[in-house]
Amino acid sequence: MNFQQLRIIRETVRRRFNLTEVANALNTSQSGVSKHIKDLEDELGVTLFVRRGKRFLGLTPLGSEVAEIASRILLDVGNIKTVADQFAGRDEGQLSVATTHTQARYALPRVVAAFKQAFPKVHLVLHQGSPDEIIRMLLNEEADIGIATEGVADQPDLVTFPFYRWHHAVIVPTGHPLESVRPLTLQAVGRFPIVTYQQGLTGRAKIDEAFDSAGITPEIVMSAVDSDIVKTYVQLGLGIGIVPIFAYHPLTDAGLTLLEDPILFGDCFARIAVRRGHYLRSFGYRFVAMCNPALELSAIEAELQASLSSYDI
Repeated sequence: MNFQQLRIIRETVRRRFNLTEVANALNTSQSGVSKHIKDLEDELGVTLFVRRGKRFLGLTPLGSEVAEIASRILLDVGNIKTVADQFAGRDEGQLSVATTHTQARYALPRVVAAFKQAFPKVHLVLHQGSPDEIIRMLLNEEADIGIATEGVADQPDLVTFPFYRWHHAVIVPTGHPLESVRPLTLQAVGRFPIVTYQQGLTGRAKIDEAFDSAGITPEIVMSAVDSDIVKTYVQLGLGIGIVPIFAYHPLTDAGLTLLEDPILFGDCFARIAVRRGHYLRSFGYRFVAMCNPALELSAIEAELQASLSSYDI
């Protein structure tokens, strides 16, 4: 048994059992991948994968356990390198953060600026994606830290910390009839075409829940992936918009009016996530603490160190 065989097992699961993609990801040949798997199965005396001819369809029950152990072993191998880097150069290296467009655009600039000032020798890589993509990057060790509103708190393999609380607001073209509605109600909002976010993004579930609870079926004329697109099409007169309160600024959003009532759609919570068992460099802890100054650095370290212990084999 060797590390390459374990990497192949892990990558085969990640690539949905497509051996061509596995070979490309590991810079080897498909025949080499197949041989490594066969050699490992022969050594263990068991079958790890369900096959139909030469095609791999999934894992056997034992194969699922072996794949989980292989993932933990390779995670710890990566942690060894990170620990070595930690002692060799405490404030040098790379930190990879995966987040949504909304967080990258509105919530993180302050944090990134402060972090770069404190750690100028650390290369900060910012990936943007959907919550599902962020979770995948964390679980696949392609990112050290993830930040999103949806999904991350429901993943048992992620340790999460609170970032901030926020709520949605309505934006309308200046002079819109809704400006005179006081107090603003869901019934009034639901009378107009709406531009907002795609399912699974930027608290869209909270918007849907609010309308469902009120027995209202809104006319969603367009679903977008970020606030700037929503605002653009509201300005064009396509409909009214529902965006995070922090996505509106009177100086940059000329021609739009913000209509706010915090109770309309309820609170949303952005969270910071790290894969359970992932070793984070000291500057990674500091990045988390900079996101939410209310978090004690010692508490962050204790929580993540506990997650390392829980992954002991």
